Amino acid sequence: MKNMMISLLLIFLLAACSNAESEENIEGTEPEKTEAEVVDEGEEASEEKTEQKEDEEETKEEKTDEEAETEETVQEPQYKLGTNWAFEPIGDANPKVALLTIDDAPEKFGVEMAKKLKELNAPAIFFVNGHFIDTEEEKAMLKEIHDMGFAIGNHTHSHASLPDLTEEQQRTEIVGLNDQIEKITGERPEFFRAPFGQNTDFSKQLAEQENMLVMNWTYGYDWNKEYMEASKIADIMVNTELLNNGANLLMHDREWTNNALPEIVEGLRGKGYELLDPALIQTP
Repeated sequence: MKNMMISLLLIFLLAACSNAESEENIEGTEPEKTEAEVVDEGEEASEEKTEQKEDEEETKEEKTDEEAETEETVQEPQYKLGTNWAFEPIGDANPKVALLTIDDAPEKFGVEMAKKLKELNAPAIFFVNGHFIDTEEEKAMLKEIHDMGFAIGNHTHSHASLPDLTEEQQRTEIVGLNDQIEKITGERPEFFRAPFGQNTDFSKQLAEQENMLVMNWTYGYDWNKEYMEASKIADIMVNTELLNNGANLLMHDREWTNNALPEIVEGLRGKGYELLDPALIQTP
């Protein structure tokens, strides 16, 4: 009887241990996932990968756009200022080019001239006088010309003869105007043209310090009485014997020149001249 009792007790203990072990195994094992749960998780993982791929592609596109923008902004110069104020090609750039420049802007017709040139896809430099950008209306005119994509040059504040001024007065005329233009357009000029083409050693030094290219011109006529008519100024600007490769054309903010602009542009192109983009000119 005693032995029977001991046997029953041992059987009971063994059964209890076996049940506990089974429960531990059950608790430590993750429940099997249903087919729907497996499909859901697969779709979520796929969506995450797709979103990650799209993010990577967007980042790549943004970088590409930034790189392209940088390449467009920073262009290698293709032309340099040569002898007699004409432009010479650097390397294998097209030698048959002509540069359009408009002085005394923006007096009365500057914005209208810029709009015509923009429509004709004709680049140019507008050389500005400070006394033409004193009022808010005049400042807005300069800003409009700049925002159309045209280069803005420095033509001194008052159009005074520089050799007749002191060095301090020349500084005010040149550097002071650069400061004024920068406040309006956000950029300092890269080109300088002295009134009447009268450069001084000091004005050249100031221009160099301001990283501006000093330039006069190869020819111009619209200040002469005989050419103060659209048809006459258009004819001489295109058919003068002074028109050669790299020509640096001087014009002014004047009614007759404004009216002649389309004929001048078309005439130059008809003779095979490419209009020089100022962005391609080598500056200091």
